[in-house]
Amino acid sequence: MLDIKSNVLLKDYSNYKIGGPARLFAEVETVEDLSGAQRFAQNDRVFVLGGGTNLLISDKGFDGCIIHNNIKGFNKAEGGLEVGSGVLIKDLLDFCIENSLSGLEWAGGLPGTVGGAVRGNAGAFGGETKDNIAQVKSLDLLGEEKERSNEECNFGYRNSVFKLDVTSEIITTVVFNLKEGNKIDIQKQIQEKIDYRNLKHPMNYLNIGSTFKNIPFNSLSHDLQKEFAPFVKTDPFFVVPTTKLLALCGLKGRKVGGAMISDKHPNFIVNIDNAKAEDVKELIKIAKESVKQKYGIGLEEEIIHLE
Repeated sequence: MLDIKSNVLLKDYSNYKIGGPARLFAEVETVEDLSGAQRFAQNDRVFVLGGGTNLLISDKGFDGCIIHNNIKGFNKAEGGLEVGSGVLIKDLLDFCIENSLSGLEWAGGLPGTVGGAVRGNAGAFGGETKDNIAQVKSLDLLGEEKERSNEECNFGYRNSVFKLDVTSEIITTVVFNLKEGNKIDIQKQIQEKIDYRNLKHPMNYLNIGSTFKNIPFNSLSHDLQKEFAPFVKTDPFFVVPTTKLLALCGLKGRKVGGAMISDKHPNFIVNIDNAKAEDVKELIKIAKESVKQKYGIGLEEEIIHLE
């Protein structure tokens, strides 16, 4: 049965532990629940909440209906493994290890849900979500289910057709094209990625991942390409890590209120002392202005703002 509540505090559903109340909050565990929530909120503002990563929620909360996606499940399907969009990436990787399924080792330590990863074409260590997608099912505002092939999802750098309009369709299930592998090797590769994240990223503080997208190397002027050539990495094409630019601008450890630009990895803005969304926004503004002034580069945010 569909469960709809009022005035639910969103900070409890955020990796940041930041955010005010939602006027309405619908917990959905099945496609039928989701369809019911859409009908209930058809004349209201709607936002689909997954794992609460990559998301900065306003201190004022959300004057509309939050649909919390908790659609779970793993099923064999034609073309691969069908996974509920509300499944956490961690749980998907645990399933892959247990069943000796290879292809997603690059995602070790990736936060959030399957639906969020598909929507933003999440990537790391040279891999991207799109690399293993066979099919994506979604539900539109009329309650009609749609099926898309990999090509029809229009995947781009941290982008997809589902990111163009956050309210037009909601991802329900995803079919991953995986292959049989060696369980020990799969587990080892996933753990290596997790260990790297723990070493290089500020995992000891509340965070929502990278704040800004990396800079495509071919978008830079000849002079900047020459200056940044030593720092180029593949992600999945040649990019300059934004964290390097932020460090060169002297922003490590910069604080506003309870938020701080990480001194370990400055593309993370961390919550160190009951930070407010406005604290984070001010640091984002400072970072953008600093990089623009020093290098003439406009940073593009990777995170989503929920106002």
